[in-house]
Amino acid sequence: MPASTATRHAYREVTTRREDQMSAQPDHAPVTPYAPAPGAPAELLAQLRADRRADTWVPAFEREWAAALEESRRTFSLAGLYEVVQNWQGRLASAPAVDAFLAGGCDDSDFIDMAELRGRRR
Repeated sequence: MPASTATRHAYREVTTRREDQMSAQPDHAPVTPYAPAPGAPAELLAQLRADRRADTWVPAFEREWAAALEESRRTFSLAGLYEVVQNWQGRLASAPAVDAFLAGGCDDSDFIDMAELRGRRR
């Protein structure tokens, strides 16, 4: 008899098998979803506007943001909004490295789409 069952019997606590199953705790910690700061989208948009790629990046960000906002209204989930912010923060952070790579004349014909790599929904 497990110790928890023995303790319950010793103190005359009776539980059903269903109660024992329902009280089980997971054996792993759940992954905490990424949650940007409340002002992150506005700060990100300001950074995108200041970048030399603003002509293409700002409209693309605004399209993705609008689509994620509509999805969040429909599904009551913020995950899509968080994903858009996280993806664009990554693009902005990696832009100098990409520029250096391209300036170095390296072959980029065997690239991997990061959205595909992350299993992003479309």
